[in-house]
Amino acid sequence: MPNSWIEVAGAVKGEVADALADCLMDAGALAVDVADLHAESDAEQPIFGEPGMALNVRWADSRIAALFDREVSTEAIESLWIKLREQFPGALGVHEFRVVPETDWVRATQAQFDPIEITPDLWIVPTWCEPPKASAINLRIDPGLAFGTGTHPTTRLCLQWLSAQTLSGLSVLDYGCGSGILAMAAKALGASDVSGVDIDPQAIETAKLNTSANGYDVRYTTSGDALQGQFDVVVANILAGPLTVLAPAIAAHVKPGGALALAGILQPQVDRIIEAYGPWIAMQVAAEREGWVLMTGQRRNP
Repeated sequence: MPNSWIEVAGAVKGEVADALADCLMDAGALAVDVADLHAESDAEQPIFGEPGMALNVRWADSRIAALFDREVSTEAIESLWIKLREQFPGALGVHEFRVVPETDWVRATQAQFDPIEITPDLWIVPTWCEPPKASAINLRIDPGLAFGTGTHPTTRLCLQWLSAQTLSGLSVLDYGCGSGILAMAAKALGASDVSGVDIDPQAIETAKLNTSANGYDVRYTTSGDALQGQFDVVVANILAGPLTVLAPAIAAHVKPGGALALAGILQPQVDRIIEAYGPWIAMQVAAEREGWVLMTGQRRNP
């Protein structure tokens, strides 16, 4: 069968999964994947982390899969697997083979993304899909290099919160703008002056392209230090770690009496955010989705 590969897969104990993956790569595997053996079941084990954090936790029971060139015989792969079982006694289970055909990954990826209803009047629609509701605000965004295409719970929380605000005539800052989705939504929902900032130049370029394609006017910058002024509304969908470190900078951009919304926060991290923003804003949980929370507050007058 042309344009195909051979996959060998089996159960493995988590403590040796990384070492086993290295052995398979050294033996000629084109790629190795390690996943939760119980994924998509009641026994699935979620593992959370943040950028820069060393992950020392592994799934107790994992599934390891290695992809080999079609020209490598199943006998050779089977012999390798047997040797690895001897090298890691009791840690590697029985194996199975399957042929992996060549796939049109662009089409396959597109098929995974349907229009997303944020509210009845706000939708996120990939460019290859027709808007389900033509009269709604339809933000056209494709999955890409920057975070924020409406699929993640934190993005939905922010978009739903923005939709519930009266933004007409207000200034809005999207701090950590990613794809620009929140900035565009704010503009579409009536904000008069919208800015976005991100430390990633690629994110800024993506945000500019998305915003231009949707016909909105938003100012973007890659330097938080260069960002001047205060805003009626500030929204930051990042992660708890950066939100904590950046609390003075983010709070400084909120006008007295202005609103701040923070997302990318897990339930156990709420107290950390309350403490970090306490000198300027009394933050509280406003909404929750799949373990993630949205926190909001109003900047106190000097």
